[in-house]
Amino acid sequence: MIPVSGALETTGGAELIADSIIKIAGSAAPWVTLTMVLVGTMFLSDLVNNAAAAVLMAPIAISIALSMNASADPFLMSVAIGASCAFLTPIGHQSNTLVMGPGGYKFSDYWRMGLPLEVIIALVAVPLILLIWPF
Repeated sequence: MIPVSGALETTGGAELIADSIIKIAGSAAPWVTLTMVLVGTMFLSDLVNNAAAAVLMAPIAISIALSMNASADPFLMSVAIGASCAFLTPIGHQSNTLVMGPGGYKFSDYWRMGLPLEVIIALVAVPLILLIWPF
């Protein structure tokens, strides 16, 4: 995924995605954009490896920060936290896959427990990120 991330940055894809996220956020407060980066990274982390999610989202987060004339630190921290939250699927993290068979879990079991956990993490992480790494 590192070459894909490099290509995303070199071709301007990261900037295009960042501009799209900023347009969706509109004139909302900057913490809304930070939350969108966190939730987007969480969603991506549920589909691919957490390291791949971080590598893919980091250039996008930096582009968003540059577009907003803000520090990249809070956006990169939201990427790091979001990439570590693969709770919605058994394919997001190898530990989820390992316990699925022996635990008798179904695919839908991950959503029932993972979604509330990801909501709690987002509610706690965004204010703490802004407290420690201000824009």
